[in-house]
Amino acid sequence: MQQKYVKSNAMARLVLLLLWVLRGPVFCADCPKLCSCGTDNQIICQDGKVDHVPNDFPRGFSKLIFKYTSLHIIPSGAFFGLNNLTSIWVLQNDALENIEENTFANLPKLNEIIIDKAKLLVHIDQGAFRNLPQLRYMTITNTGIGYFPDITNIHSEDFILLEFRDNVNMHIIPSNAFQGLSSGTLNIKLINNDLTEVQGHAFNGTDLGQLNLAGNQNLQNLHDDVFVGATGPTVLDISRTSISVLPTHGLKFVKKLIAQSTANLKRLPSLDNFVELREASMTYPSHCCAFQNENAKKKNEIQWSAVCNKLYNNISSQKESENSRLLSKRSLQMNSTFPQEYAFIDNEAWFDLNDDEPSFDYGFCTNVDVICNPKADDFNPCEDIVGKDILRVIIWLMNILAIVGNIAVLIVLLTSRYKLTVPRFLMCNLAFSDFCMGLYLLLIASVDIRTKGRYYNYAIDWQTGAGCASAGFFTIFASELSVYTLTAITLERWHTITYAMQLDRKLCLRHAIVIMSGGWIFSFTVAVLPLIGISNYRKVSICLPMDINSPVSQAYIIFILILNVIAFLLICFCYIKIYLTVRNPNFISTNSDTKIAKRMAVLIFTDFICMSPISFFAISAALKVPFITVSNSKILLVLFYPINSCANPFLYAIFTKTFRRDFYILLSRFGCCEMKAQLYRTETTSSIHNSNVRNGALATASQFGQGMAYTELQVANHRRLQEAQSQFMRVPSNN
Repeated sequence: MQQKYVKSNAMARLVLLLLWVLRGPVFCADCPKLCSCGTDNQIICQDGKVDHVPNDFPRGFSKLIFKYTSLHIIPSGAFFGLNNLTSIWVLQNDALENIEENTFANLPKLNEIIIDKAKLLVHIDQGAFRNLPQLRYMTITNTGIGYFPDITNIHSEDFILLEFRDNVNMHIIPSNAFQGLSSGTLNIKLINNDLTEVQGHAFNGTDLGQLNLAGNQNLQNLHDDVFVGATGPTVLDISRTSISVLPTHGLKFVKKLIAQSTANLKRLPSLDNFVELREASMTYPSHCCAFQNENAKKKNEIQWSAVCNKLYNNISSQKESENSRLLSKRSLQMNSTFPQEYAFIDNEAWFDLNDDEPSFDYGFCTNVDVICNPKADDFNPCEDIVGKDILRVIIWLMNILAIVGNIAVLIVLLTSRYKLTVPRFLMCNLAFSDFCMGLYLLLIASVDIRTKGRYYNYAIDWQTGAGCASAGFFTIFASELSVYTLTAITLERWHTITYAMQLDRKLCLRHAIVIMSGGWIFSFTVAVLPLIGISNYRKVSICLPMDINSPVSQAYIIFILILNVIAFLLICFCYIKIYLTVRNPNFISTNSDTKIAKRMAVLIFTDFICMSPISFFAISAALKVPFITVSNSKILLVLFYPINSCANPFLYAIFTKTFRRDFYILLSRFGCCEMKAQLYRTETTSSIHNSNVRNGALATASQFGQGMAYTELQVANHRRLQEAQSQFMRVPSNN
C-alpha cells in the first residue's frame, strides 16, 4: 500500500513537471489572433494586419510587444486588468498616431514602457500614464510628439530611468514636468530632441541623480530657477547644446559636469556654486584653468587636502581592480601622517560593498581637487594675458610711449608749413605704423587689467571674438609696415648719399608714394591672411599668429619671419655702405668717425634687439622645435617687440633740430613759445641765405631718418658731400 502511494506521488510530480515545461504551449492556446506567444510569458504582435489592440489577451503573460503593426490608436483602457504585465514595448509602428488617456493606468506590476520609432505619433493624451507604482524605466524615442507628455501621475515608488530621445518636434520642458513621477532618485535623459527651453522649476519635487540634455543643439538657456525645488542633479550633461549660461541654483549638488562641444558656454558661474564638483569634462581648456586655480586655493586652506586627493585618485585608478577597497584601506592604515581625530577614515562606511566600483565619501574631503579635461596646453597656460605684475607696468609704459610719441610726430609733420619732402613722407608712414603697434599694446594691456585673475572666464570671448582679431591685425600690419618703412628710409638715405652729385637720380615724392603703396598693400595682405584661415589669431591670448597646424600656415609664419631677417640684414648692409661713403679722411677727424659709428650702432642696435629675439624663437617654434614657452615669450612681447615703435619717433624725429623747429612753430600758432619759434625761423632763413650765397642755388633738404636732421644736399660742388658727412654725425641735443 505504501509502495503504491509512493508510486502515485512520483507520477503526480512528473505530471506537474511536464506541465511546467509545457506551460508555454498550453498558455499560447489562448494567444490572440495575428499575435504569437513565447516561452517566457511574452506576446508579440508584429503583423501588419494588426490594426487594433486585441481585447482577448490572456491574464497570465508578463511582456507585450507591438512591432511593425498598423495601429493608429492605442485606446484608453487597452491593457485594463492585465495585472501581471511587467513590460510593454511599442516598436516601429509607423502608423501609430495617438495614445489615449488612461492607456497605461493602474498596472500594479508594470516596470517598463518602451515606445520607439513612431514618427506619426503626435498625441499622447494627458493622463495616459497613471498610477504605475512599480514603473522603473520608460523611454519614448523617435516619435513626432510636439510637447512633453504628462507623467506627473505615475507615482512610482522607485523610478530608475526616464528617457526621451530623438523627438525632433519636442521644444519645451514645462514647469513641474516631473513632479509626482517618483519618490525615488530619478535619472533623466532628454537627448537629441529639439529642445529650445527648459522652464523654471521644471524639476520641482524630484531627487535628481543624472540629467542628460546632450544633443539639443537649439537649447540656448536653462532658466535660472530650473533646479529650484529639486535635489540634485549630481551628474549634469549639457554636451552638444547651445547653452551659454549655467543656472546658479542647484549646481551645489553637481559632482560631475559634462559640457563637451558646448561652444557657447564661454563663462562659468562663480566657482562657489560648485560645492561638490569632483569631475568636469569641458569644451575649452580655459575652464579647467578655473578649477586648477581653485584647487590651488583649497590646498592653502586645508593641510590634509593632499591626503584626500591621494585617496580619491587611488580609488579612481583602481576601479577595475577587485581588491580596490582593500588596497585603499591598507594605504590609509599605513599612512602615519593622519592626525588622531581623523582615525575613523579607515571605517568601512567609506566604501559601498554592494557596488561593483569603489565609491568615495565626498562629504569628508570637501577639498578634493576637481579632475578636469581638457588640460591647458602649451599655447594657453593657466595664467592672465600678460602674466606678471612687472610686465603689466612695462607694457603700459611702452604703449603710452608709442602712442604719445608717434601722435606727436604725425601732428608736427602733417601741420608743418614746410614742403612735404620724401623723408617727411616716409617719417609719417613710420609714425603711423608705430602708432598702430601702440594701439595693439594698449588693447592687450586693457583687456589684461579687466580680466586679471579671472581670465578663464573671458578667454574664449577674447580669443575667438573681434577683439583678438583686431589686435592681431593691428600688430601684424604695424610690424610689417614698420619694417618695410625702416627699410625704405634706409635705402633712401643710402641712395641720397651715394648719388649726391647726380641730380637725375634724385628720389622724388611720387616715387616714394609708389614704394609705400606697395608696402601698405603687402602689410595689409599679410595681416588679413590669418583672418581668412591661413594661420589665425585665436591660438594664444596675445593674439599673434602662432597656429602652424597646416603646411600653409607654417609656410606663412616662416615667410614673414625670414622676410624680416632679410630686411634687417639689408638695413645693416646699407648703413655700412653709408658709413664707408660718408667717411672721408680729408675732412673728418678720427673723432668724427667715432661719432658716425656710434650713431649707426644705435640705429642698428635698436633694430637688432627688436627683431633678433623674436625672429629666432619664432622661427624655431614655426619649425616645431620651440626653445621658449608662451609664458616666457610674453617677456619678449613686452620688452623687445615694441622697442622700435617706442624708439623710432625719438630717433627719427623728436631728437632732431628740424622737428624741434616745426614743433615750436606749431606752438606759436596757439600763442606759446613765440620767442623760441622766432629764433628757429631766423636760424633757418640765415642758413638758407648763406647756402644760396655760397653755392648759387637753394640747397635741397633730405632727412636721413633715425636721429638725423635734414641734410643740405648741395648741387653745385663737392661741398654737398662734406655737409652730408657733418650732418650725419651730428648728435641731437635738447637745445
